[in-house]
Amino acid sequence: MRQTEKKFVNRRWFTALLAVKILILATCLAINAQKPAEKGVRLVTLDNMEKVDVYVDGVLLTSYRYPKNLEKPFLYPVCAPNGSVITRGYPLEPRAGERVDHPHQVGLWFNHGNVNGLDFWNNSSAIPAGKKDAYGHIVHQKIVRAEGGKKGVLEVVTHWDDNKGNTVLTANVTYIFTGDKTSRTIDHIVTLTAANGPATITDNKEGLFALRVDRAFEMPSNESLIFTDEKGNPTTVKATSNEGVTGMYTSSQGLKGDAVWGTRNDWVCLSGIKDNVRITFGIFDHPKNPGYPAYAHARGYGLFSVNNLGENSYDPKVEKKVYNLAKGESMRLVHRFYIQSGSELTPQKANKIFKKFSKTY
Repeated sequence: MRQTEKKFVNRRWFTALLAVKILILATCLAINAQKPAEKGVRLVTLDNMEKVDVYVDGVLLTSYRYPKNLEKPFLYPVCAPNGSVITRGYPLEPRAGERVDHPHQVGLWFNHGNVNGLDFWNNSSAIPAGKKDAYGHIVHQKIVRAEGGKKGVLEVVTHWDDNKGNTVLTANVTYIFTGDKTSRTIDHIVTLTAANGPATITDNKEGLFALRVDRAFEMPSNESLIFTDEKGNPTTVKATSNEGVTGMYTSSQGLKGDAVWGTRNDWVCLSGIKDNVRITFGIFDHPKNPGYPAYAHARGYGLFSVNNLGENSYDPKVEKKVYNLAKGESMRLVHRFYIQSGSELTPQKANKIFKKFSKTY
C-alpha cells in the first residue's frame, strides 16, 4: 500500500474512533442526567480525620468532630439548606471580620459548667496548664451506630473526665438528622450516667445545648462588653463593624433581642440574612427535660444556648438547683435544633414544631 493510502486509512480509523468516543460520552452524560438527585440522609465516617460527615439530599448539613487535641466533641460546620454556614469559624477556621473571643465556643455542642466542681464549659486552649485541674474534658470513646436513609442516626459514647482521666459521667448520645428542601433538623438525645461514684450537677449559668453563630447572625452593637465566667475570669467582646450583621432573637414568650436572655421558653429562634438569604434557626426544649422550660443563655455577640441545669444563675429569686446522681443513676435530656432558609420562621410554625417534637420523644 502506498504512503498516501496509508495516511488516508489512518485518518478514517482515527475519525471513526473519535466518533465512537463521542457517542459513549454522550450516552454517559444522558444516563447521568436521567439519574435522580441524591435523596435522604447519608453519613460518611472518616476515622482518619476524626469526624462523621452528614449529608441531606447530597448537601453537607454538618460533621460530628471528635479531635483528640480539643476539649470536647461538637458539630462543625452547621449549614443551612441553601448551603450557608451558620456557625462561627474561629478557632478552627478563622474568617475575616469575625470575633475571636471565647475559644471554647466552637460549633454546636453540649456540656455544663459545674459537674463535681469541674468546669466542662469553659475548658479550651486558653486555660493555662497549671489551672487545668479545675476543668473537665469530654472525650469521644466510640461510634455505636452511623446509619443513613430517610433519616440519619448517629450514636456515640463519650466520657466526661477530670484532668487526670478519671471518668465522672458516661454520656450515651444520639443525633437524629432529617431534612427537606427548605429545612434541616438535628435532634440531640443524651443520657448522662454517674460512672465511678456520685455525680453532682450544680446550678450554673454556663450551659447547656449551644452553638456559636456566624457574624451575620450576631445582633448589631456598638459596645465593647466584658463577660465573666463562674470563676470570675473576664473576657472582653470588642465592638466592631456592624456591616452585614443582621441577627435578631425571638422567644416563645414573644420577647425580642436582648430581652430574651435569662427567660424561660419552649423555644428560642435566631434569624438573620446571609448570602442574601433569610435564615432562621431555633433550639427547642422538651417538656420531659429536667429544668423545663429551659433558660435562654442567648447573647447578642453570637452565643446561642438554652440551659436546663441553671436556674438561680439566671434568676436569683429562684432556688438554686442541684442534681445528685448516685453511681449508675442517669439523667436524660432531649433538644431539637431546627434550621430554615428562604423565609422567616413564624412563631406559629415554631409552636407547631415544638408540639410535634414534644410528642416524638
